[in-house]
Amino acid sequence: MNPIRNRLFLACTALSLAFGAAAMPAFADGMNKERTVTVGGAPMYPSKNIIQNAVNSKDHTTLVAAVKAAGLVDTLSGAGPFTVFAPTNAAFAALPAGTVETLLKPENKPALTKVLTYHVVAGRMTASDLMAAVKRGGGKASLTTVEGEPLTVMQSGKSLWVTDAKGNRAQVAIGDVLQSNGVIHVVDKVLLPS
Repeated sequence: MNPIRNRLFLACTALSLAFGAAAMPAFADGMNKERTVTVGGAPMYPSKNIIQNAVNSKDHTTLVAAVKAAGLVDTLSGAGPFTVFAPTNAAFAALPAGTVETLLKPENKPALTKVLTYHVVAGRMTASDLMAAVKRGGGKASLTTVEGEPLTVMQSGKSLWVTDAKGNRAQVAIGDVLQSNGVIHVVDKVLLPS
């Protein structure tokens, strides 16, 4: 091989390796890793359903216990899709003393189910979908929950806020936690139906 061809060959080989090496991690990531969001110290995998992910969040142990007590595990593991406004443990702790314990009693299952299904909207609504609905609604979007009553979503700056039937406001702390059967938006307050 002559020196010019040899240099050209080496240069082409180096470029191929450089581009191949740069492209390979992105390809490998796309094939082997999912784009996750960390909630409660755990990665939330888009290939897992709402329950499979929620049980791993240290910030949602109260919500998971409530979902189990209400018998909603199978529903929220189903095909959906669902949009869930998921209150944190701190949100439940902010309720009046004894509220959570009372709701978790077997005799209060209907009331617990009503509260939990008030946090769920049928369909998959990402943060962009919610913002678009707010814009179409002139600053507010009304969403009908699975429980049957509406929630009102508003935008303030880049933040989304959800107002319940009693006028309480919850901020979306972490949005767009994608699931195989919908999306979770972590909220800082428990939403209450009328």
